[in-house]
Amino acid sequence: MAVKVAVIYYSATGNVYKLAQAVEEGAKEAGAEVRFRKVHELAPEEAIKSNQGWSDHALMTEDVPEAELSDLEWADAYIFGTPTRFGNVSAQLKQFIDTTGGLWFEGKLADKVVSGFTSASNAHGGQESTLLSLYNVFAHWGAILVTPGYTDPVLFEAGGNPYGASSTNEPDEQELAAARYLGRRVAEKAALLAGSRV
Repeated sequence: MAVKVAVIYYSATGNVYKLAQAVEEGAKEAGAEVRFRKVHELAPEEAIKSNQGWSDHALMTEDVPEAELSDLEWADAYIFGTPTRFGNVSAQLKQFIDTTGGLWFEGKLADKVVSGFTSASNAHGGQESTLLSLYNVFAHWGAILVTPGYTDPVLFEAGGNPYGASSTNEPDEQELAAARYLGRRVAEKAALLAGSRV
């Protein structure tokens, strides 16, 4: 039976979306069944329409299903993506995470493999602090954090972030390769964990 991976992200203009697609590809390469989900947009329509890239991306991804709590219950592993917002998680992804209290209380988020990815507009724009902020949540859930570390040369080629996949603005091919690697690594570790429970 294939391991089940939920790739859940927020993206305004498409950079995190492209990373999410690469993460999904990597998880599928490792044999995982993947649910690809975006979180609900909180920004007002006027704000979205005021930015052509944001408006175009919203239109382009209108068919991507929105994440639900049932996606977390279903999954053996989660990989969350967010743009960095002042070195922290976007409000949209945080709002979704804030709805998980019931699942957390029931212990349904514990003992599942988890990781993250992000994008910022410059090389020192808070990618690492955004991931570390996200990982605080996972510690409370009792999830099993799987980072890329420095376990493959592709990480160095993509800028050397050991905490998760990340990009500066639109991801280049090295950053997308690191995101695919993260998807594979999470799926592989989740499969090992699932196999040990049998």
